[in-house]
Amino acid sequence: MSGAATRAAPANGLSFDVEEYFHALNLRPVAPPASWEALERRAAGATRQILDLLAARGVRATFFFLGWVARRDPGLVRAVRAAGHEVASHGMTHQMAGELGPARFREEARASKALLEDLTGAPVEGFRASTFSITPGTRWAFEELVAAGYRWDSSVFPVRHDRYGWPGFARVPVRIDTPSGGLIEVPLLTLRLLGANLPAAGGGYLRLLPLRLVRSALSQMNRAGSPGVLYLHPWEFDAGQPRLLPRGIAGLRHYFGLKRTRARLERLLDEFPFGTVGALAAGGEGSSAPGDQGIGDQGRPGGQRPWCSK
Repeated sequence: MSGAATRAAPANGLSFDVEEYFHALNLRPVAPPASWEALERRAAGATRQILDLLAARGVRATFFFLGWVARRDPGLVRAVRAAGHEVASHGMTHQMAGELGPARFREEARASKALLEDLTGAPVEGFRASTFSITPGTRWAFEELVAAGYRWDSSVFPVRHDRYGWPGFARVPVRIDTPSGGLIEVPLLTLRLLGANLPAAGGGYLRLLPLRLVRSALSQMNRAGSPGVLYLHPWEFDAGQPRLLPRGIAGLRHYFGLKRTRARLERLLDEFPFGTVGALAAGGEGSSAPGDQGIGDQGRPGGQRPWCSK
């Protein structure tokens, strides 16, 4: 068992978005939702491999389940919970918040929470929007999540990107105040370099870029007394998945580095302490300590208060 398993309070958050390979936004042109039922489902096998990996190191993580997967494999949800991990929501259909709009987003947030709570018999307090799609243009989602009964969220990626991102958002967990109540936002890991935030939270960044980028980001955050949050998908551990995408940028994003995902994660688990995202959110509850960056007036849904460890 590594040193990561012996810390009373995890320094970083480890998370997995449990969805099928064909749910990725990159694959939508070749695998639209109407085709999903006919495609081979592989998330369960890859997720169980992840459970074995974490059990060998005594590490607990957060699994954000897509409702589409949970409905078709309820035993997988129960297996994750039985292994001692945190179950959180990834919505129902893997549509981005802006595609759904407030009413459908609210419906999916509530439906997925109810489904996962029914399967696990435990409260589901955390949420992650598809493709990190809570941005300045969809900040209404914070209030919808509070109204749906969530206590924390991990959907904001404080970077510039062609599909998502909120570069002015805090890099550390913060409390978001909305007219319906408060919510802890736990943003994804970034590396602060030359006045800009570089994405370093795992996923394609872990597969495509040098490992030292992720390591440097974790070290930078931890030296400042703050946590970093990593994310991965079960399909990133599945090099044998069907190749639906042709060669090109989209194919590179999805398939490159699949064979080294596990080894790279193992190295990070050996070097840094990890735990659930919910534990980080609990550490940020009610905090009003000064932090590094605010989200600015243009993105302020009611106010935010940064969290930091002491």
